[in-house]
Amino acid sequence: MIRIDPWSSKQYDYEKLHQFGIEDFKNEWKDLPSPPFFFRRGIVFGHRDFHRIKDAIKKKKPWVILTGLMPSGKMHLGHKIVIDQVIYYQSIGADIHIAVADIEAYATRGYSLKQAEKIAIEEYISNYIALGLKPCHIYFQSKNNDVKDMAYLLAKKANLSQTTAIYGFTGSTNMAHVFAPFIQAGDILHVQLAAYGGLRPTLVPVGVDQDPHIRFCRDIASAHRLYSVMEHEGRTGVFVKVDEGVKKLLDIAEGIAKKHGYSYERNDAYKAIYIASNNVDEIDFELAMEERKLGYYGFILPSSTYHRFITGLDGNKMSSSRPNYAIFLSDTPEEAKKKIWHAKTGGRISIEEHRRLGGEPEKCIIYELFTYGLIKDDRQLEQIYQDCRNGKQTCGQCKKLASELMKEFLNDLKEKRNSAKDEIKEYLD
Repeated sequence: MIRIDPWSSKQYDYEKLHQFGIEDFKNEWKDLPSPPFFFRRGIVFGHRDFHRIKDAIKKKKPWVILTGLMPSGKMHLGHKIVIDQVIYYQSIGADIHIAVADIEAYATRGYSLKQAEKIAIEEYISNYIALGLKPCHIYFQSKNNDVKDMAYLLAKKANLSQTTAIYGFTGSTNMAHVFAPFIQAGDILHVQLAAYGGLRPTLVPVGVDQDPHIRFCRDIASAHRLYSVMEHEGRTGVFVKVDEGVKKLLDIAEGIAKKHGYSYERNDAYKAIYIASNNVDEIDFELAMEERKLGYYGFILPSSTYHRFITGLDGNKMSSSRPNYAIFLSDTPEEAKKKIWHAKTGGRISIEEHRRLGGEPEKCIIYELFTYGLIKDDRQLEQIYQDCRNGKQTCGQCKKLASELMKEFLNDLKEKRNSAKDEIKEYLD
């Protein structure tokens, strides 16, 4: 049995993760403006309800990104892929909100709030700005009362059995840890409150280890809805989930159908109305707005995308807890070069055998570094792949190129990071 653990550092078999309801992303990005490398190269591999985001982009409607950072160690290349996505989404119109998970770091990693704040600013936020993030909304969980209040109120619709089934909590799990997923749900959903931009599609780009939080949050958001809205035999089925005020709620749904000129079939006994339209999202959005007028949350279920983890230099997952096998954004070019030259490759045991049999770039950490953005040009990347496969390109040549490109990247980033220190206040809520 596969268990996805948001607090572990293990790798995953990505092909088997569709059993959790994660959909394939390979055709979702092709009509987006200027698709970036992490889409083209399959680094972002899965999604939930990304169609909501594509529709908002296409129709130029408001949408929002919520992502977070765990201030529990130094920022490495594996962390960079998230902010690469955020910067791209910001460039095409997303409203960006970033949570510093200092409460979670306290509950699950043992960091004090003060330690977490220092790490967040020095290791993450300054690098985010240096990488190209424009002013946006960055906040600390511990300082956002709306997030904390929402976490408590949302918890009304969940129970210990549910959280234990998702997260594997035991009798020895501390209660701050148990409550951490509710804080994350508050993070994700609070951006739909009126004070933060209002009801709109919400995208959460994450590594697949965070999917339990996404599923849990979607379950909670759904539990707080008065309506369940879904495709039903080519129509939109609207089902009232509560037992009080059913007629009024069906009247509201009927009014929406009439407003758009859709034919419909109403069945009060089943607390349902079937609308002759396949525009499920539009009807769901309007019903959510009506729920808000009645004093309820009316959340739109958050969408999500999932990216592959970059491999550590020894072939395992890159992690801050294994510094010899991770390249940190604060590494000097000399430190990075030393690590690169000790990295696992897909080469053969000798130059002669490599020339004769060719290399295996699919197994090479250096080639993976190229794939994860060290080389932006797809044609150059493809040429390196072919030259490795036919034995023309050696591991030494690739390591030399990677060291040179990493030196250029780290030097440029350091210069921009130093300048970013004066800009941080513009980003903090």
